[in-house]
Amino acid sequence: MSYSWVGAPTAFNGTNEYLGGDSDSENLNQWYQSGDQAYIIVASAMVMIMVPGLGFLYSGLARRKSALSLIWACMASSSIVTFQWYFWGYSLAFSQYGTSGFIGNLDKFGLMKTLAAPSPGSPLIPELLYAFYQVRMQFCAVTAAIVVGAVAERGRLIPMMVFIFCWATIVYCPLAYWAWNINGWFYKWGGLDYAGGGPVEIGSGLTALAYSMVLGRRQEKMMLNFRPHNVSLITLGTILLWFGWLGFNGGSAFGANLRATMACWNSNLTAMFAAMAWVLLDWRLARKWSMVGWCSGCISGLVAATPASGYLPPWASVILGIVTGVVCNFATKVKFWIKIDDALDIFAEHGVAGMVGLMFNGLFGAGYIIGLDGVNTGLAAGGWVGSKSLGHNWKQLYIQFAYVIACSAYAFVISAILAYGIDKIPGLHLRADEQAELLGMDDDQLGEFAYDYVEVRRDYLAWTPAKDQPMGEEHTIPQGDRHGITQHSQMLEGKEPSETSGEQHTGIGGDRHGVPDSEKPELQA
Repeated sequence: MSYSWVGAPTAFNGTNEYLGGDSDSENLNQWYQSGDQAYIIVASAMVMIMVPGLGFLYSGLARRKSALSLIWACMASSSIVTFQWYFWGYSLAFSQYGTSGFIGNLDKFGLMKTLAAPSPGSPLIPELLYAFYQVRMQFCAVTAAIVVGAVAERGRLIPMMVFIFCWATIVYCPLAYWAWNINGWFYKWGGLDYAGGGPVEIGSGLTALAYSMVLGRRQEKMMLNFRPHNVSLITLGTILLWFGWLGFNGGSAFGANLRATMACWNSNLTAMFAAMAWVLLDWRLARKWSMVGWCSGCISGLVAATPASGYLPPWASVILGIVTGVVCNFATKVKFWIKIDDALDIFAEHGVAGMVGLMFNGLFGAGYIIGLDGVNTGLAAGGWVGSKSLGHNWKQLYIQFAYVIACSAYAFVISAILAYGIDKIPGLHLRADEQAELLGMDDDQLGEFAYDYVEVRRDYLAWTPAKDQPMGEEHTIPQGDRHGITQHSQMLEGKEPSETSGEQHTGIGGDRHGVPDSEKPELQA
């Protein structure tokens, strides 16, 4: 049974408000509706799927010899962040006792004083549930998993995990504090960031750009034949992300209410129109339809909906999707202008899309959408176009713009400084060496492979001359070495594969792996 008044189901008046209630003497569940709590628990579980979804997406976008390392990086970053968030991250981001306007204090270290008092985000759920939802969802775990894509194909994993712990503390927590803590400067200024355009999307996009800059570009001679190795895996990762994003954006209403439903509607509308816009732009160049393009557009639309889905009417979400698909598609070219190898286009699809979504709040944010949660009725003015009844709140535009600039500058500069600092620590160099890059990060960093059932490595060096051989028709690399599979070259020459099948299994290591021995480090016994 729902209720007809504005605000929480029942005003909290527990016996120990400072600690969040005394469960020895009273039923702390009485202040909340079980349906709201169940919905947020389910939303938290939905968003947990986003971490492996990102792993599959990144894995498919990379080459097969580095496919498993990206899945490992996403999953391991989730472990690091869960510890950091429990240890002091939640307190630094959401403790209401820190009044600096920049970052919280440690009064809630280890989830102290976090029990059943109303959460900082909404009086509809207790703080203990709010803290769990934040750690498993956009507040940190997914953001960190987005960031680790920056190590693609040339970064060492353990230094990245050290970076993630430090980054979550000194970059993510302040950004989250600005946006959602009652003492944060953007929150107090009346800023609109529904589910993480600043902390999650701009934070991850600009951090990945800074980390990629410090890490350096991939070896050019290994990039000439580059393409995503598994489009099916990219599609699977996108679908998992899409599913989780409905918990991501819907759950940010902090209750099973109409605002959550509207956020889910807006998320789907924005994602689908962005996907269509992206695919059409790709078609104009290649005259073919692209599955990778659809996935890229879908993700950029979901990113743009993250800060905006709880503020915009549906018709504005359609416009947001089209604009995001176009802007982010062209933003993928920025990395070539600034000469930073953002291998997985994290800046374009997360950073830029987050900026677009935040600015749309300043234009089309509507107070009646915000009030659908039954808590914020009449409390928010909305944006320039969206707040017609309140005289067109044009000031929201410069508030949103200032926030975008502040988040972008802080995330990029601090992340770059942090990455440079870690790189100087002995044993924590961020970049793998050239031979490791040749072998692939799976072999160098893990010793396990995404496709261990086959020992053929189809990379650039498998069918082109070695680096000490001239390019052109005069090279002397045998067909078997160029193709990686001797039988294929034999069929091209009109021979039966069985004629030399015995030799295939007794060849040197370079023949078996598809990479000439001159290009491989010494094989292990």
